[in-house]
Order: sequence, then C-alpha cells, then structure tokens
Amino acid sequence: MSPDAHPARPPQHKSHGSPGRVSATLSDPVCGMPVTTQSKHYYQHQGRPYYFCSSHCKIKFSTHPSQFLQSERPLGQNATLTAGTPYLCPMHPEVRQELPGVCPYCGMTLEPELPSPDEEGSIELCDFQRRFWWTLPLTGIVFLLAMSNHSLTQINTIPLNWIEMLLTVPVALWAGWPFLKRGWQSITNRSPNMWTLISFGTSASFLYSVLATIAPQIFPKSFISMGHVAVYFEATATIISLTLLGQILELRARSKTSAAIKALLNLAPKIARRIHTDGHEEDVQLACVQVGDVLRIRPGEKVPVDGVVIEGSSAIDESMLSGESLPVNKYIDSRVTAATLNIHGTLVIRSERVGSHTVLAQIVQMVTQAQRSRAPMQRMADIVAGYFVISVAVIALLTFFAWGLYGPEPRWTYGLISAVAVLIIACPCALGLATPMSIMVATGRGAAQGVLFRDAAALENLRKIDTLIVDKTGTLTEGRPSFNQVIATQGFNANEVLCLAASLNQGSEHPIADTILHAARERNISLKKSTNFEASSGIGVLGTIEGRSLALGSAALMQQVGAPIDTLSLEAEKLHLEGASVIYLAVDGQLAGLLVVSDTIKKSTPEALVALRAAGIRIVMATGDNVGTAKKIGTQLGIIEVHGGVSPADKLALVEQLQKEGRVVAMAGDGINDAPALTRANIGIAMGTGTDVAMSSAQITLVKGDLRGIAIARALSQATVKNMKQNLMFAFLYNALGIPLAAGVLYPLTGWLLSPMIAALAMSLSSVSVIGNALRLRTNQSIR
Repeated sequence: MSPDAHPARPPQHKSHGSPGRVSATLSDPVCGMPVTTQSKHYYQHQGRPYYFCSSHCKIKFSTHPSQFLQSERPLGQNATLTAGTPYLCPMHPEVRQELPGVCPYCGMTLEPELPSPDEEGSIELCDFQRRFWWTLPLTGIVFLLAMSNHSLTQINTIPLNWIEMLLTVPVALWAGWPFLKRGWQSITNRSPNMWTLISFGTSASFLYSVLATIAPQIFPKSFISMGHVAVYFEATATIISLTLLGQILELRARSKTSAAIKALLNLAPKIARRIHTDGHEEDVQLACVQVGDVLRIRPGEKVPVDGVVIEGSSAIDESMLSGESLPVNKYIDSRVTAATLNIHGTLVIRSERVGSHTVLAQIVQMVTQAQRSRAPMQRMADIVAGYFVISVAVIALLTFFAWGLYGPEPRWTYGLISAVAVLIIACPCALGLATPMSIMVATGRGAAQGVLFRDAAALENLRKIDTLIVDKTGTLTEGRPSFNQVIATQGFNANEVLCLAASLNQGSEHPIADTILHAARERNISLKKSTNFEASSGIGVLGTIEGRSLALGSAALMQQVGAPIDTLSLEAEKLHLEGASVIYLAVDGQLAGLLVVSDTIKKSTPEALVALRAAGIRIVMATGDNVGTAKKIGTQLGIIEVHGGVSPADKLALVEQLQKEGRVVAMAGDGINDAPALTRANIGIAMGTGTDVAMSSAQITLVKGDLRGIAIARALSQATVKNMKQNLMFAFLYNALGIPLAAGVLYPLTGWLLSPMIAALAMSLSSVSVIGNALRLRTNQSIR
C-alpha cells in the first residue's frame, strides 16, 4: 500500500458558510465529475482525502497526484499564499469550503480564494471543453437530419426520428449531465437557479421527443403536424451544445478577472540567496527563509522578502507594487519590500517579514478580500434574483397552457416550444454576475496602480466624497523629517537633551522619533534605558529615565505636565513661521530644551491637490503639529482651511462636525493618532508608508503614500459604479425583453416564434456580455 493511502475511510467534510441543510458537493480531481464523501473510491494524499467517480480516476490520481493538484505545487512564497486556500462562490462569497465543489445556491463551481499563478485552466473548463467537442458532431448531424426531416415530407419520418434519438442520447445524458446534476441539486437544496431552468427545459423537450418517437399513438390529434407528431431532438442537442459553449466562454472570461491576483502572485521570486554565519552562501526555496536570515540580492534579482539593508547600496524599482516609475535609492538602514527589483549594485538585507506577513502578501489578501465582498448595489439584484426562477417557471407554465388552450394548431406543440424557450432564455446569472465581475476587475486595476480597497462598499462609495481631511506628516509631507538643531535651556546642554529625547523615543514609531534617534547615532551618543513608556494621545510621549520623569512632544503636552515654555517661546514661534516643527523636552516638570526638525513636502502633493480641487473636493488640513508650522505648509500648498495642534479626539470631532453639516468626508492619514478619525470618516484612506494601525482602520490604502492615488481611486470608483449600472441595466433589459419574446407575444402580429435554440444562444451570450463589459475596466483611460 502506498504510504499516502489509508485503509480507513477518512472523515467527511462539510461545506462552510452555508446552511446546515446543504451538504457540500465535491469534484473528482481527475475528471471533474461531481462526487460525494460517500463514494467508495477515495484516496488519502498528504493527510487529505480525495474522492473519485471510479477506480480508473483513483488509480490515475494515485500514480501522479501532483499532476492534478496545480494549486498545491511548491511555489516559494506563492505556496505560502495559496496553500490551504478555501474555495468559494463568485456570486455567494459566504459559501466557503475546504474542497472543490459547487455552490448550493446558484450551482456555480466554487473557485479558490487565491488562484494558482501557474494555473492555465480550471478542471471545469477542461471538462466542459471535452464534453462540447466530443458531442458537437452528434449535434450537427441531428440538426441536419431535423432540417431534412422538415423538408422531405414525402419520406417516412419514423426511421429518421429513431436515428435522431439515438444520436441525441449521449448529448443529453453525457454532455448535459452536469446541467441535470446541478438542476437536481437546486431542487434538493430548495434553491432554484439557472440550472433548474435549463434542466427543466432540456428534459422536457428530450422526454417529449422520446415519447413521441416510441409511442406516437398516445398523443391526441392536436399534437400532429404534417402527418406525424413533431420531435425536437435537434432543440435538445443544440441547447446543450450552446449552453456548454456559453459556459466555456464564461469560464475563460472569468479567469481573466483574476489576472491581477495572478500577476501579484507571480511577482515574488522562487529562490533566495541566504548567507550563513560562516560566510557560506546557498540558494534556498523562498518558503525556507526565516525572520532574521541574512540574504544577498544581486543586480537584476528581485527582493525575496521584506527587510532592512545592512550592507551595500543600490536603486530599487518599486513600480510593480506602487506604480511609481522612478527607481528609489536604498542605503544601509533603508527598508526594502518583497517583489521589488534590484537594478544595480549588490545589497545584503536582514529579513524582517516573510511569507504571509510581507507587504506583497498583505496586498494580495486585501485585493482578494475586496474582490469577494459584495457591493451595496448588488442588494437590489439579489432581491430580484430571489424571486426570479420561480417567476420564470410560472411564466413558462402559463405560456404552455395559454398556447395549448387558445393558440392556433398545432397549439400544444407551439405551447411546448414557447415554454421551453422561456425556460432557456431566462438568465439569473447575468443578474448575479453584474456587480461581482466589475468589483473583481476594478480592485485588480487599483492594485496595479498602488490603490488597495478593503471591500466593495469602499469602492462604490468613494465617488460620493466632497470633503477630504488630510494629516500633514507622512501624508502631505515625506514623513522623513530632517534634524536641524537642539536648543537647550539653562542647566542642560544640547547633547544631553538629544540623548534623553532619543532614549525616550526608542519606544515610538513616529517618523520624528526615527529622525531624532538617527541624529543621536550620527553623533555617537550612547542611549539610556527608558521605562514606563507611554504615548500621550498624539501629542507626545512620556517615560522615565534614571528615575527622572520625561515628557517629549508639543506645547499641549507641556501644558498637560505643567512645564512652562516661556523661556523658549520666541525662538519656537520664529521656527514655526519658517515651517519647522518644534518638539519640547521636559524633565521633572521643567523645560530642558527643544529639538527642531523640518519635513519636506512630497513632490506629488501639489499635483494631487490640484486634481482633487478640480474634482470639486474641499481640502482640510488637520495636524498635531504647531499651528504656525501647519499654516506655513498650508500656504505653500494653497490649503485655506488649516487646523493645527489638534489631538486625535480633535480630528475625530472635526470629522463628526463636517458630517453633521451634510458633508461626505474622507480622511487621509498615516499614524496611530489618525486611527479614530480614519474609522469614523465615511471613507478612511491610509498611507501604505504609515503604521499598521492606520492601515487596519482605513478602507483604502495607498501603497506608496502618494495622494495622487486618491484621484485615481475616485476615478476608478466612478468608472466602476457606471460599469455596474450598465451590467445591471443590461441584465434587467435582457430578461424583460427576452422572456416575453420567448413566450410568443409577437406571434399574433408577425407569425414569428422564438426557437429554443436561439434562446439558448442568447442565454449563453448574456453572461459573457456582462463579463466582457466588466473587463473593459482594465483598459479604461479615465482611470490614471
């Protein structure tokens, strides 16, 4: 027995996220046929059970399991991102399970939450293609025989009917088996869907034709046309073939909507070059890299993980993650991000974040989460779809009896044709896919341009904002302040003030704290151990060093701890007017000095603000920095409404005040002190260069902290909502016009009836059209 095999029946798996009454349907990993955990053909591979439709598929799988498990092949970091990924429904993302299967609500095949980057085609697509091409010749022959049967009225049609029936049997029962299976499941799950209608329509026409061929004498005279009971084998075969073709086109189109995720997964290199403590170097699989490993990155290689440069200098191309075309210079202590490209020079880095903790992995997770979320606009479609299938079935039944009771001869035959056409032409999938496909394409487009949406609601609602509150440090400015000087009061010297400030800042993650620490290290100042560290509501930090109580921050913090700042107020005011930031240091309640830093405005900020003003958005600056410094920056950028020296609570109050005035507010920030306002705003926008707390509080993240991303995101929001409305309008109009036409409302005026074959073609193309329209977002020129 193979070491992977197991004699005992493995535990059964249930679907996740669906009602308890619905049991999960699995797929044979070899042929794609639906199977259940009750199948006697099962095989355990790497501790996981797989079920098969026959012993043939089981043997084929056990010989080469990796051939059928594309999503589980070793892919370096990609393996970390995709291993154990759940399967879920594109239309009902709440349906989740560990193994492949079909959705109990809509009957669609479940897709992996994270697609495999090397995946060329799904098992379902291969299965449908095989069924389509193998039975297409049979469908063609049946169609030609039916046409000759209608034209050669002098020939005895009974032998031709038998030939048509024999040729149609494999089409109806083999090629159409997935539709019949899903149709039956929709009934047992009490969740009627598109497959219910298709299975009813094809079964009705097939069984009627079989009965008309085997026992024509049982039919009344009203069913007889041109001397015999008409059969519709060609309709059955053609409907199934066209439905298969439509599913093939839809699956191919749907695979393109996940192109952005696959592109992101493919960014990560498969190999990293690790340097051991003895100086020995070796290439290792990316999944083997651990935090703290020292890695070498040679020219032309991609950075394998997030880390910090400890040796060398180079220029890094970060365009694949941020959309920024210009390379970024990296030196010792610079941070590098996984999947970015080292252009020239050799770097040695120490890994800090690996696997699912890297920026790339988090981007993939955010994009995936957004793609699977539901837009508020989808709710209307969901309500309609809930009653759609039952309504169509009732209309088909009424159509059949209306024609049979009141139509011209052969009235019951016309009734059957029209009822089948109604069942076939109706397409709830076009309604169900109208918004999810647009969301998937749009979030992928945003990720490619450095804009990450947490969910579909953020993407839909961003277009509504009319007011933007922006933080200063790290949002309008670079967030990498340069250190200018130290001014000490009597009894302290500059180095002592810098030493105490830097020692206290060892526990802070604010950009200014990094600047002060860097200045102390450049002066070779030895730092001291601090205790009782506490961040004080965005206005500074508190702590204890060698028994002395320290407070480092704004004038508001000095007032809070009772430390007067009068002795240096004139110098501070002068520095504020010059646009510099002043940080006060108090020791045991007495002012010890102040530290002066300045931050430069991002080169992209003026352009971003021009674009936002042109869109009619009101710009408001709110910063914890001094009012004078804030106004200086505001004047340079043309921002009239400036709020300086505000606390996190003040920023939150500002958001609430503007919302009470009827404004739709977006808040853009990068720090922990921005988190309350980011959460309260209608749309929170975090800088990807900021803190994790800010990013977790926001609905949108700008990967490189470039405010131009807000204009891009807003344009994307507008284009996406327009696209979703187009899809919904098309889906509603298609069904509103198609169903009456199929029922035969034009017959009294034109004598024209819609063939079930034409109905099948229209139904297949409707979903493809919706997906095709959504894919236009990938090349929309207004989003830039």
